[in-house]
Amino acid sequence: MAARSKITLYVDTVSPFAYEAYWIFRHDPTFSRCNIEYVPVFLGGIMKDVGNNPPINIKNKDKWIDRERLNWASVFNIPMSSKTPVGFPHMTLRIQRALGVLPLLFPEENEAQGVLCQCLDRVYEMYWVEGKNITGPGVLEEVLKDVIGEEKKELVLKEVAGKGKEAVVKNNERAILEGAFGLPVSLSLFSGLLIVEVGDYGKWEK
Repeated sequence: MAARSKITLYVDTVSPFAYEAYWIFRHDPTFSRCNIEYVPVFLGGIMKDVGNNPPINIKNKDKWIDRERLNWASVFNIPMSSKTPVGFPHMTLRIQRALGVLPLLFPEENEAQGVLCQCLDRVYEMYWVEGKNITGPGVLEEVLKDVIGEEKKELVLKEVAGKGKEAVVKNNERAILEGAFGLPVSLSLFSGLLIVEVGDYGKWEK
């Protein structure tokens, strides 16, 4: 039997294009035959470390990326609000650190990825479909409680500033080492061939 192809996708809940890549990997049957690893990172930290300017700070590019996110959503039938969340972009560092804690509570890789995806599914839906402020009071707590229960939720929140911070720093370093300068970034291993794809808010390069 041929080895299953492996894909690594770096995600930050603030990025519409990371959401779109995530949604495609989760729902397109083409990727059901792949082992996919989702890795939470902090996009702002990556861009700062590599000297990249946030797209919304570049004249005209903010309008371009808004059109592009809707174009991609239309092409791939991805649920996406026509309006960006009020106050976008929000500081998602705390959310990303919380997501980074999950593998420590669920050391079995498949279980950890399953729990992570449940959290990402809900947070992405709240932000990019419902337009809610995911950084608002109690929002992260509600998602964690619904997915992993009250006891583990408290464990995650306790480790956000410590092990969560360490996890995101390490994930950011890994992403940059592998070529990231924005999101989405995916690494694909097909039949021994490594392909790195980097998207800087809608522009894909190979």
